[in-house]
Amino acid sequence: MRLVEVVAWMAVVVGGVLGEARGAVAQEAGYGAFVFRDSVMVPGTAERAFDQFVDVNAWWDHRFSESPARFFLEPKVGSGFWELFDDAGNGVRHAEVIYVHRPSVLRMEGPLGLSGNAIQLVFTLQFTAHGDSTTVALEVHGAGELREGWPQVVQAVWHHFLAERYKPYVEGRLE
Repeated sequence: MRLVEVVAWMAVVVGGVLGEARGAVAQEAGYGAFVFRDSVMVPGTAERAFDQFVDVNAWWDHRFSESPARFFLEPKVGSGFWELFDDAGNGVRHAEVIYVHRPSVLRMEGPLGLSGNAIQLVFTLQFTAHGDSTTVALEVHGAGELREGWPQVVQAVWHHFLAERYKPYVEGRLE
């Protein structure tokens, strides 16, 4: 095809597509990036802190389903943080595990609660022993579609998970 014919063909295709989409209005989304860090100190070894972190069914309180059939984080590269709604396999993978060096590092990527949006989040947790306690340090990097306030919401929710759910669970005082 010659260039003139290609341009004419594209005009017909694009015109037809746009004609079919009349009434539908594409909206621009805001894009950006953010990063934050948080940490908690918990009693016990790094091994214990790591194992208790991945036991998400015991302390993680945000779910898509009120009573999923399974809710778990499998700390193996290529696996993930899963919420299976039923035994048929319906559910969601909240994040994929992309790096594990037990008991010192766990890294995941995925949208977590922002599933369905064009955003990617990378979560790195480092477990560092200090005598009879362990520091669990979180670093989150987010990039993509960002609505106003999302970085602050993601940071607040992660603080809730670490300070108000995980730490009390490790300390044996989660209500």
